[in-house]
Amino acid sequence: MDHFSALAEPHRRRMVELLAQGPRAAGTIAAEFQLSAPAVSQHLKVLRDSGLVRVEVDGQRRIYRLNPSGLDEMNEWLAQVRAFWSRRLDRLEAAIAAEKAAKGKGENR
Repeated sequence: MDHFSALAEPHRRRMVELLAQGPRAAGTIAAEFQLSAPAVSQHLKVLRDSGLVRVEVDGQRRIYRLNPSGLDEMNEWLAQVRAFWSRRLDRLEAAIAAEKAAKGKGENR
């Protein structure tokens, strides 16, 4: 599953937001939701499989943290999309300015 598909589900987005505050044990994450432990575990598995989070085993506990490389991949994609719109908006701004300038010249005659 890709990053964006994994984040399409609101519970998983909230889990990522929690992990943005720092690493958390699976039980601590589960306590934030009105979901069964298996449901939370399944959501965490999707996040792990998509590369957005990593898990460490600490005795009986599973500690989850954000995976910077997974987030970097998303950021790179977003940067490409932003650049596309930035170029388009720059061209629109130039066209509007040229149109205003042309109207201004027509009014001076």
